[in-house]
Amino acid sequence: MGFQYEPGRYFKNDAAGRLIAEITFQELHDGTVYAIDHTFVRDDHRGEGIASQLVKAVIQRAQASNVKIMPICSYAKSFFQRKPEYQGLLAK
Repeated sequence: MGFQYEPGRYFKNDAAGRLIAEITFQELHDGTVYAIDHTFVRDDHRGEGIASQLVKAVIQRAQASNVKIMPICSYAKSFFQRKPEYQGLLAK
């Protein structure tokens, strides 16, 4: 699924312009850390792996910019706990 990007946010709308899913993050410490503070997937699209794809979009941006990640929202925290391969990206 392709997402649209705005500073601090990836999202996907349906054909009618209604929000399907989004992830928001803030740049902290002079842009060296992305704090993921909100992940949302509309009820009728849950279980499709969209939230995971959203987190991976932030991961790709962080890797490209040599930025660490601080998961704040419950989904992001859970994602990083389940994915040991991404532990090196976490802010200390």
